[in-house]
Amino acid sequence: MPAALWLWPGQALYVGPSLALDIHSGSVSCLAVGVDEEFTVQLENGSRQVARTALIAARVRHRIVPHGDRMAFCYLDPASPRERACRRMMSGSAELARGHGNELPLTRLAAQMDGSTPLPAALRWLDLAGPDDRTEARDPRIRQATLRLAEDPGRQLSAEELAVEAGLSVSTFLRLFRAQTGTTFRRYRLWTRMLRVALLLETWPDLSTAAVEAGFASPSHFSSAFHAMFGLRPSRLLARGVTIRAA
Repeated sequence: MPAALWLWPGQALYVGPSLALDIHSGSVSCLAVGVDEEFTVQLENGSRQVARTALIAARVRHRIVPHGDRMAFCYLDPASPRERACRRMMSGSAELARGHGNELPLTRLAAQMDGSTPLPAALRWLDLAGPDDRTEARDPRIRQATLRLAEDPGRQLSAEELAVEAGLSVSTFLRLFRAQTGTTFRRYRLWTRMLRVALLLETWPDLSTAAVEAGFASPSHFSSAFHAMFGLRPSRLLARGVTIRAA
């Protein structure tokens, strides 16, 4: 089956051939699932653990060696309720947890997923990985702020500007924003720009132009931000012919 990538604010899911990355780290947590076989997680300190499901914390340098052909990688913002729920369903250390409580249904569902799988079906996989009942901001002021960010991610909207529109102090706005969205304002804004790039690439296969249109200062800025978040360059992912679906 061909590779596919689904994106939402604060979370992403890849299913397809192993990305064969060297030792790396990302700014988000990664739930790795061996779709057809187990895999080995190698940490920078030399430790190795075999698992079918493993949650690697953000900024932990690691390498995944697959034993099979297909993997699923779920990227979750460390501050999100979904990441915390996922962690509670596993056992291990803060750096590396294994043995997800829904391991079998996660592998079975991932085996059926490809580029034709719509976003709602992929979201059901995320709900198995870590239930989250706060997929949308409930406070109308924060909901409006997220809509403003999504409508025009290329504009340099600041927390100060949106706080004024919401009738809140900046500190109250930032605290409420994180409580409602599960992530910080700066990271949420970065996710919206990543999503805009993905949406543009669906119909406009020019990564450089899409990156600038989405609000990144340059294509290299987008590439660096993508690498910092996920641990690989976007060009390497696109070279695999991945199908991208964004919310």
